[in-house]
Amino acid sequence: MRGPKPTTLALSSRQQAILEHLTRRQTSPQALVRRAQIILTAASGANNSQIADRFDLHRETVRIWRTRWLHEAPRLAASEAAGADDQILTRLLQELLADAPRPGAPDTFTAEQVVAIVALACTPPPDAQRPTTHWTPRELADEAVKRKLVTAISPRTVGRFLKASATQTAPEPLLAEYQGG
Repeated sequence: MRGPKPTTLALSSRQQAILEHLTRRQTSPQALVRRAQIILTAASGANNSQIADRFDLHRETVRIWRTRWLHEAPRLAASEAAGADDQILTRLLQELLADAPRPGAPDTFTAEQVVAIVALACTPPPDAQRPTTHWTPRELADEAVKRKLVTAISPRTVGRFLKASATQTAPEPLLAEYQGG
């Protein structure tokens, strides 16, 4: 039984050029390439079954991406009308074709708690009446609980926080200090 013909997608010439560039770029993730191909093929007038057969996909997958594009098309058009350059338009298209956020367990620690623990690591241990010259993850975990920054935290988690913050912003001496150097 044949269903209704899906809406043909309308692409501006800039959108089409950017999508084609994304499909040819060697550094594009394959999921992004496939989704861009779906949109380009849908814009050429193919229906969901034809696209699914061409790319060996399920029709539902094609429908999801067609629907998502149609939902976001006004925002893309508004960005273009507002004078967005190709770099901004490319970023918008990549966001549109990216995976949707998936549900998962909520974060155990808030950003404020992480920042407080990293800030604690920047204070000298003697100021906290700790009999050591350098913080260890275990010492920091104990002090964070003592100061009621968190109710409980493992030294491994503290180490992950420090490693993440050190690789992003810390000067080399601080990084070496936390890596045991």
